[in-house]
Amino acid sequence: MSSLNVGVSPAHASLTDDRYDGNIFALYAGNGSIIPPRLTLAQALERSDRPAILGFYVDDSSDCKQFSTVLTQLDAYYGRAADIILLSADALPVQDSYEPTEAGYYYSGYVPQTLIFNKEGEVVFDEVGQASFEKMDDILREIFDLLPRSESIELKRRIVNEVNVEMVPEDKAN
Repeated sequence: MSSLNVGVSPAHASLTDDRYDGNIFALYAGNGSIIPPRLTLAQALERSDRPAILGFYVDDSSDCKQFSTVLTQLDAYYGRAADIILLSADALPVQDSYEPTEAGYYYSGYVPQTLIFNKEGEVVFDEVGQASFEKMDDILREIFDLLPRSESIELKRRIVNEVNVEMVPEDKAN
C-alpha cells in the first residue's frame, strides 16, 4: 500500500442516501451549470415575456438527488424560453415575512418543491415531492401554447458526448 493513501477514505456518493456529496446537479443530473441561478425571482417576475420555474432543494436529500434529473430535463427543454431558478432551501434568508417577489414567500418547508409561474407571474403549479416531468411539461405546454404531448412528435435530444468506436481502414481515413 502506498504511503500516499494512508488515512484517506474513498469517496462515496450515492443517489439513495441523505449524505452530502456536493452539487447534486453536477453529480447526479449532469448539469452543474443550472446553479446558481442567473436571475433572482424578483427579476424573473419582472419579465412578462417568460414563465419562471422555481425549485427548492437541499444537497443532502435522496429525494432531491433523484429529482435533480427531472429539473435538468426541464432545463434541457425549456431553459431557453423560461427562467429556471433553483435554490437551496438551506440558503434562504430567515425572516419573519417575505414579499411575493422573494423566493421564501413560496417555500413550504419541504423539499423538493417546484413552482411554475405563468408569464403574468401567477403560480400555476406548486408541488412538494418528486413531481413528474410529464406533469410539469403539460403545464408548460399550456403556457407556451404547444400541442399536448399526445398530439405532438416526441422531442429527442441529440447525444452530445457520443464516442465513435467505428474501425475505419487507414486508406479511407484520409
